[in-house]
Amino acid sequence: MADLFIQQAKEYSLGRPSYPDKLFDFIASTTPSHDLAWDVGTGTGQAAQSIGKIYKNIIATDTSQKQLDYATKLPNITYKCTPKIMSMEELKETIGSESSFDLVTVAQALHWFDFPSFYQQVKYLLKKPNGVFAAWCYTLPEINPEVDSVLLRFYSVDCEPYWESARKMVDAKYETIDFPFEPVEGLDHIGPFRFDSERVINIEGYLTYLRSWSCLQTAKQKGVELLGEKMVEEFTRAWNEDGKLQKTVTYPVYLKIGKVGHRV
Repeated sequence: MADLFIQQAKEYSLGRPSYPDKLFDFIASTTPSHDLAWDVGTGTGQAAQSIGKIYKNIIATDTSQKQLDYATKLPNITYKCTPKIMSMEELKETIGSESSFDLVTVAQALHWFDFPSFYQQVKYLLKKPNGVFAAWCYTLPEINPEVDSVLLRFYSVDCEPYWESARKMVDAKYETIDFPFEPVEGLDHIGPFRFDSERVINIEGYLTYLRSWSCLQTAKQKGVELLGEKMVEEFTRAWNEDGKLQKTVTYPVYLKIGKVGHRV
C-alpha cells in the first residue's frame, strides 16, 4: 500500500506525529539485549530514529524510495528499499540471518501487511525465545470539541468511501488484528497498551497532517478533492474559535507487543 503515500511523501514527513519516548522505553524494557532491530514500513524514519537512540544498529525498510529520501540519516540506521513481497532468500540477503534480531517493529503500517508471510519472516529473524515484535497505530488526533467534531465528520462521512478496508483495524485500536505472539515477561497480555503523543501546531500543521492521509490520494485519483477550499475553511473556523493559533494535539497511540517464544 506504499503507493498511496508516494505522492504525499513530503506531507507525510512534515505532518505525521513523532512517537513518545515512553513508548520506546517501554518496548526496550522488554528485550534482554539492544543490539539489532528491524523497523519495517519505516516510511520517513520517525520510529527508526527513536529506536536508534536505544539499539546499537537498525535496519529500516520501506517499499517506497521516495519516502526513504525524506528520512533523517543517522550512522547506526541503514535504510533499504525493499520489494513489496520478499522471499525468504531475499530476506536473508537483505535483512539478516535467523535468530539475529532483538526487536522487530512496525509503526502505523501493520494493517497493510500480508500477515502469514510477514509473521513467518519476523519469527525467523527474532532471537528465540525472547525476541520481541512490537506494532502500533494511532487513531484520530484530539484537540478540542470544536475541531474534533469537524474531524470526526470529515473522517467518518467524507473520507469513508475512500479508506481501504484495512483501516478498520486502526479504528479498532489493533484489538482485532492477528498477532501470534506470547506476552513478554512481566505482562499477562499482548495489548493494546495506550500511549499519548503530543505536539503543538498551528492550523497549517494540522492541515499538512490531514493531507498525508492515504484516502485523500485515493479520492484524488478518482477525481474527488476531499480537502477542498470549503472543507479547509470549516476546519479553520473551528480552529480559530477559541482564539488560540497554536494548539496541543494529542495522538492516541496503541501498542501490541509480544515475544516470539520457543515455538514458531
